[in-house]
Amino acid sequence: MEAPHNSPAAETVSEPAGAADPGPGPVEAVPEAVTVTLTVTSPEQMQDLGRRLARVLAPGDLVMLTGELGAGKTTLTRGLGEGLGVRGAVTSPTFVIARVHPSLVQGPALVHVDAYRLGGGLDEMEDLDLDVSLPESVVVVEWGDGKVEELSEDRLRVLIDRATGDTDDERREVTLVGIGARWAGLREALA
Repeated sequence: MEAPHNSPAAETVSEPAGAADPGPGPVEAVPEAVTVTLTVTSPEQMQDLGRRLARVLAPGDLVMLTGELGAGKTTLTRGLGEGLGVRGAVTSPTFVIARVHPSLVQGPALVHVDAYRLGGGLDEMEDLDLDVSLPESVVVVEWGDGKVEELSEDRLRVLIDRATGDTDDERREVTLVGIGARWAGLREALA
């Protein structure tokens, strides 16, 4: 969907193509992937994007967030929490590794994980029981690339790029990569 130039987020969409699952860094083509790129210019727009994404999410969804420190991963997750109608303030789980926010509206719980300090793969995260939580929850993992892909063949990667260095620029380029058949209608769902 191409948003009007005066809308909060201008979007571009690229078509699926074949290659390997993208790791951290630039977005590469992925089999059965749908890619949507948006420009967000404020924290409020990032939170609103989270609320929009929440309308698309369902129990069993795995969302992986990638971006520099301060890119807006937790702000996006705060919007997801608002859109899902969960209990508790959504804040960075850096020091507790994971937080569970139960639903207040009979929807899925939000499990918010910060894997930044975890060096290994899924084995190191086993104590979090994400595989047990995933079927009835929406699991959002910050810094999850290379650590949680084994949880689900279908997952949503959200890459947030921001200007680095000494800048006050609030602009973020947000690339959503829906991997697997679950995300085939991502473009239409965000319209």
